Amino acid sequence: MEKTTAHIISHSHWDREWYLPFEKHRYYLIKLMDALLEKLEHDPEYKSFHLDGQTIIIDDYLEVKPEKYNLLKKYIEEKRIIIGPWYILQDAFLTSAEANVRNLLIGMKDAKKFGPFSKLGYFPDTFGIYGQAPQLLNQAGINEAAFGRGVKPTGFNNTVSDSENFESPYSELEWQSPDGSSVLGILFANWYSNGNEIPVAQEEAEKYWEQKLADAKKYASTPHLLFMNGCDHQPLQKDLPEALKLANELYPDIELKHSNFDEYMANVRNNLPEKLQVVKGELRNQRTDGWSTLVNTASARIYLKQMNHSAQTKLERLVEPLAAFAFMNGEEYPEDYLNFAWKQLMQNHPHDSICGCSVDEVHEEMVTRFKKVDQIADMLIEDQTNKLAEKINTSVPAGYEKAIPLIVMNTSGYKRNTVIEKIVDFEKIYFGEMPLQEIHGHLKDKALPQLAIVNSNGEDMSATIEDLGAEFGYDLPDNKFRQPFYTKKIKVIFATEELPEFGYGTYFLVEKESNHHVNGIAKDNHILENDDLRVTVHKDGTYDILYKPTGKEYKHIGSYEDTSDIGNEYMFKKATGEKAYSTKDLQAHVNIVESNASRGVIEIIHQFDIPEAAHVELENIKDKLVWHKFREARRSDVLTTLELKTTLTLNQHAKGLAVKLDLNNTAKDHRLRVVYPTGFATDHHLAESVFEIVKRPNKPELEWTNPSFDHHQHSFASLSDGQNGLTVATKGLQEYEIVEKDTTLSITVLRAVAELGDWGYFQTPEAQCQGKQTAEWFVIPHEDDAITAKAYEAAYDFQIPAICIQSTEHIGELPANGSFFAWENNGLVFSSLKKGETNDNLFFRVYNPSNLKKTMTVDSLTNVHYFESNIIEEKIAEAGNTYQNIPVDAYKIVTVGMEGEKEQ
Repeated sequence: MEKTTAHIISHSHWDREWYLPFEKHRYYLIKLMDALLEKLEHDPEYKSFHLDGQTIIIDDYLEVKPEKYNLLKKYIEEKRIIIGPWYILQDAFLTSAEANVRNLLIGMKDAKKFGPFSKLGYFPDTFGIYGQAPQLLNQAGINEAAFGRGVKPTGFNNTVSDSENFESPYSELEWQSPDGSSVLGILFANWYSNGNEIPVAQEEAEKYWEQKLADAKKYASTPHLLFMNGCDHQPLQKDLPEALKLANELYPDIELKHSNFDEYMANVRNNLPEKLQVVKGELRNQRTDGWSTLVNTASARIYLKQMNHSAQTKLERLVEPLAAFAFMNGEEYPEDYLNFAWKQLMQNHPHDSICGCSVDEVHEEMVTRFKKVDQIADMLIEDQTNKLAEKINTSVPAGYEKAIPLIVMNTSGYKRNTVIEKIVDFEKIYFGEMPLQEIHGHLKDKALPQLAIVNSNGEDMSATIEDLGAEFGYDLPDNKFRQPFYTKKIKVIFATEELPEFGYGTYFLVEKESNHHVNGIAKDNHILENDDLRVTVHKDGTYDILYKPTGKEYKHIGSYEDTSDIGNEYMFKKATGEKAYSTKDLQAHVNIVESNASRGVIEIIHQFDIPEAAHVELENIKDKLVWHKFREARRSDVLTTLELKTTLTLNQHAKGLAVKLDLNNTAKDHRLRVVYPTGFATDHHLAESVFEIVKRPNKPELEWTNPSFDHHQHSFASLSDGQNGLTVATKGLQEYEIVEKDTTLSITVLRAVAELGDWGYFQTPEAQCQGKQTAEWFVIPHEDDAITAKAYEAAYDFQIPAICIQSTEHIGELPANGSFFAWENNGLVFSSLKKGETNDNLFFRVYNPSNLKKTMTVDSLTNVHYFESNIIEEKIAEAGNTYQNIPVDAYKIVTVGMEGEKEQ
């Protein structure tokens, strides 16, 4: 039998910001890196250091110490400092599919500048991992992963129970994605600090190694044992060579060596048993008591998740497709700005950041980063749409002398009808064109002529037009100084005709009386109705939704419930036996606020009295550092009133009901949820995750003792009984639960707590989320389940806005209505359309959400050569000059590359 070898891998898990803000943590990072470089320079016995799998550490260090670049590069090239493959160590469930891809793309691209990098899917402290990770890693050329959470180790002397997918006798296992892709997984069964601070004194070393070796052998399937020499923000162990020399003297039958993951994994692979446990899909600590999953970080500081949703949506679903369209039509692709924006965004994606489980200063800085990304994205959207608009023929339709063209662009990837609300500059007067003091009054008092919206054929469209008065504005031309003006503003609301999946339509604001009259969508004082849905609002603010195609009606849905939360940023906890407060049967004020042919809007106001906070006894519990599982505290007897303003909007062609909640949160220590009882007889549900619409059980595993069984979602969660289904899409509301009573989908819209949790008492008063809060979601009834019914298309319609540009009258080479890019999705889900990171190829990515093989056809509408790519934009197979009816296997992620024809 091969000699037992202990592989000691030095590292420091670097949470970039957590219990200290970024710059304070960076202060310690500089000390660590300086010490590491000095040690490597002067001690050849100190072999190597694993730099936590994230290249941003290099950026953070060199920003302060640029003179260390060459020395750092030298040790990376020599593989004494091991970097990559990620840019940051992200939270896997709270960041989008594309953000996970860009994390690898940018991390690998940055790492290559310094030399060789690690090909290990490194997830040391990730709060659970999505099921498609092995496929994602395989496509990036990575066949091994290491992680600290998600799988329960049982020890090889124990019997694996009935839930094989969630546990393993060994720390070594095969982790498999739904499509069958797999990686060799290494579970840090004794955590990623099991070789930390190795003693150099003999007596201490003997005790240390006796315990550590026994712990490692308990879970090891090979004679190669892993010891992680480090922990969170761990300083360098400078006397490690001496500690290992002593250890080898104490244990002559064991080789204890300063190692690295490449060496360790190669030895493990050569000694694996014939059969490893296969763990399939998501790693979410399913086979535990449920008290340490950290799942409720999905609802900590929801405002962060909402800002992240906005930034991700703008970059992935607006800027990149628009820039790709412009690139196809001869414009320069803004890759430098996009790379900068993605890096800014991903700096908010480490688990302690996006999860909202840090001190207040951290999240204050995150808000600034999010705002910067939004600002960049807004400018890029404006720039790319203006470039495209210049190429579109906006000649005035026959019969009209003048018009204001409005171009509507659809980047969702699916055909859609939508409602546009656009603020139009109807008339501008620049400073200098008339006396300055007279401009505002002149425009304000000027009566609007009769106005209408027509399509490119001059046909009337149903529209609502409102005079907004006069406002100040300015132009920033490329060729002269800024140009201030006042403008007559009007608001135009109209429903578009069907837009192509990656296309546009042109409409015109003209001076004429509209002859297109259609009944309003709001009826009576409490009903909204279009061709597919009828919404009836009750006196208590709940509502019924009738799905006309099947006659299925969901009754008394949409009430709110509020409970205490005496947990922390990581985990929700309410007092045992506590009864929730509910708006059910609470009189509400119901009022129609808008009704026209394009949309109807009903406003519901509740005066909701709930306890203002937890009882003061909670503070004593916190001071004693009582773990959240064992906390019990009453709610205060003093009540506060939350005014809940719920706005229901039904658009003309909408497949669902849009809901927006506005409130001023004056309560603390509580969780507010909106509830959708379905009454379905089903034991499972669906939710969107990373490149997957995942099937999850409604009830937890046997060992689960936590009364809550909350889950993550990206864009939506869905219930179905096989005949009917209800899907709820959200904008940044990423926590939900399926409650057994009436098979209810409950979505968290606000969670307010006051401490970080974990290893000390860190007060976080801003996590109480006081003041103005908003939440938005979309209720979609349908037939079958969400995959079969393609309910995700309606979900993305809600989340991805169509872009409307006010243009000028001009002749263009592109028609007034058309497509930039076309595809036949056949039940596939669109993910991204972008230019390559290192070349001028375009890349179009989709995935198959079902267990059935599908086909795909792509037409770039230009002369290109197609090829099959992987997620890191490498060519893996030729496809030719067409891409038609190409098979897509079940659950597969597919990236189509498009290379422009080369000049002869």
